[in-house]
Amino acid sequence: MREEFAVDRNKMTRAPVHPGVFFERNILPEFRRQNRTIGEIATLLGVSRQTLHHVMAGEQPITADTAVRLGKLCGNGPDLWMNMQARYDTWEASRRLAPELKKIPTLRE
Repeated sequence: MREEFAVDRNKMTRAPVHPGVFFERNILPEFRRQNRTIGEIATLLGVSRQTLHHVMAGEQPITADTAVRLGKLCGNGPDLWMNMQARYDTWEASRRLAPELKKIPTLRE
């Protein structure tokens, strides 16, 4: 990677997109064009409509089970969904713990 394109994740001010919101905004519209309903998609995933709505609203995290289900449904595997959730969770934790993290030194050899 060239140095001028390196990203300092500590300076990112905008949260990564929650993977459920990503699904709702970017993937669900394609399923809807295929005349698939939310209820049908939830049934195909093996979850309740309410659970799917909570995930798509960003109110519920993508669990490993959900990642495997979404990965199978979308054909892209679970890693994408788990990585997006990990990035989202890490960003949230970094912001929430910022005052405490300032007190922790970085030890280097």
